[in-house]
Amino acid sequence: MGLFEDLSRFLESRLEEYLRNNPHLELQALEEQLREQEEDTKRLIADLNLQEKKVEEQILNAAQEVQRWHIRIEKAKAANRMDLVKPAQEHEAALLRQGNQLWGHMKGVKERITKTQELYQQIQVRRQEVRAKAAQAEAARASAKAGAQNVGWSQGSTFKPTGGMDSLEAEFNRWEAQEELDQMKKNMGR
Repeated sequence: MGLFEDLSRFLESRLEEYLRNNPHLELQALEEQLREQEEDTKRLIADLNLQEKKVEEQILNAAQEVQRWHIRIEKAKAANRMDLVKPAQEHEAALLRQGNQLWGHMKGVKERITKTQELYQQIQVRRQEVRAKAAQAEAARASAKAGAQNVGWSQGSTFKPTGGMDSLEAEFNRWEAQEELDQMKKNMGR
């Protein structure tokens, strides 16, 4: 097992290093992860909505049963059938307890739906932020490439910009994008 764990750790560290060196790919991976979380959250909301409907049906059925047994109790009292009144009252009380439990369950499901919808909105916002950062990183990469390609046009003039400035700009762009990515990861971890 140790060999596989070592290999796995090695591959993970190489992947992390590669992604650090290519922040736009890391942003794409992060955006894909957020997309999957968004889909999972949508499915969870749909499941919770189904649960809510089922519990509502169960509550309605329980209320109808309570009403039916209440009518039976009144009939038994009117017919002076005290041997039926007490067991019917106990059954009605059990149905009321069951209805109260179902009501509590429904409230819990509704709270979970609300929290899951809030999470869904947060994921959407984060995904949009990651998309924007990815677009920025891609634009910075494209401008760095274009800057490197356009260095030759000014060589006929007496002013010669240093190639070090372009690479410094690109290095700062990568570093700033990495910092923003790390901050976003921290914010997602909250």
